[in-house]
Amino acid sequence: MGYCDKVFNKVEAHELLREFGSPLYVYDEATLRQRCREMKKLVSYPQFRVNYSAKANTNPQLLKIVREEGLDVDAMSPGEMYLEELAGFPPERIMFIGNNVAQGEFEYAVRRGIYISVDSLSQLKTLGAVNRGGEVCLRVNPEVGAGHHEKVVTGGKKAKFGIAIEDIPQACTIADSFGMTVTGLNQHIGSLFLDGGDYLAAMELLLTLAEEMPAIHTLDFGGGFGIPYRHGVEPRLDLKAMGAAMDERLNAWSAQNRAITVRIEPGRYIAAECSNLLGTVTAIKNNYGNTFVGCDIGFNTLIRPAMYDSYHEIDIAPHTPRAYAEYDGPAWLVGPICESGDILAHDRPLPRCEEGDAVIIHDAGAYGYSMASPYNSRPLPAEVLIQADGSVRLIRRRQSLEELWQI
Repeated sequence: MGYCDKVFNKVEAHELLREFGSPLYVYDEATLRQRCREMKKLVSYPQFRVNYSAKANTNPQLLKIVREEGLDVDAMSPGEMYLEELAGFPPERIMFIGNNVAQGEFEYAVRRGIYISVDSLSQLKTLGAVNRGGEVCLRVNPEVGAGHHEKVVTGGKKAKFGIAIEDIPQACTIADSFGMTVTGLNQHIGSLFLDGGDYLAAMELLLTLAEEMPAIHTLDFGGGFGIPYRHGVEPRLDLKAMGAAMDERLNAWSAQNRAITVRIEPGRYIAAECSNLLGTVTAIKNNYGNTFVGCDIGFNTLIRPAMYDSYHEIDIAPHTPRAYAEYDGPAWLVGPICESGDILAHDRPLPRCEEGDAVIIHDAGAYGYSMASPYNSRPLPAEVLIQADGSVRLIRRRQSLEELWQI
């Protein structure tokens, strides 16, 4: 934490705000490509594919970079499938992982030849009506959950996702009644884990199930790979150790059984660290001994702190040069939304601020813009990309007030 003038040590924060407005999402191409490559190199198992979980960030220009790096992609809706196809992903590199979706969404995927995962017996029947004779993947609830907050744990007996293990035989019977073949199993235990133990345990479950299901040709172990939002405090996920453990088990399993395609679904790990969110300090006040630093970034722009109590590192770029100083006691960084929960930083040390200073919120690339909204009728911000050559390009323009009035 401290005064920091440049974004990604490349471009002046105030220069970006002057040109593109505030608040502003800024992405770094080099970081995005590096994270894609780290995931691709996770294991040496030959039939290994990485599905970028696009719900983390669906900016079309970022999707194009992910495609160029050789990753495949997941979709959670027709809208995501539409964006992914526009970004150049062919149907065979897209997987639709639906959750409680309408029949029309299944039809949209079936018409495009996109591989579909279903996560309940009810949804399997809905798909069967429009996918007779086709293939299907079953989302399994592995009874294992992990994540930084209860709202992002997606496995376990209280999670809404997946088919219970005991119901897999019934799912196969339902699929057979529609002439469908179960050719894949997938799962997701939760988001933002920094220790791979639970992930490896859940992986073992899918491998065990696949031993008794010879038609299975694809196993998708899910995502949830975390990044250290608390810089210098949280360790990075040990990819080398995790990849080695996965390699050992996959090679042993395939030698005893058969070759099989293996997939993972990292979203946050790929997108989070490639973006900083910029804003501007608009007001400072002290109420009853509490210091509140107001800015133009609200939970309409970044909802993670309000929704998940998420922590983001914050830097301040002074609008005029001055010596670094902190407030005497903890302070609060708050936004402009008319809600008491519109808080970006809770009761923690912050650099002293002045109106006009720039706020730099780190690691905002995952579930930042993709979860933003025009709440309080505040237009969505612009997005820019710091390209590999150091130039800055607008990749999504700021929403206008006039666009709020669209029928």
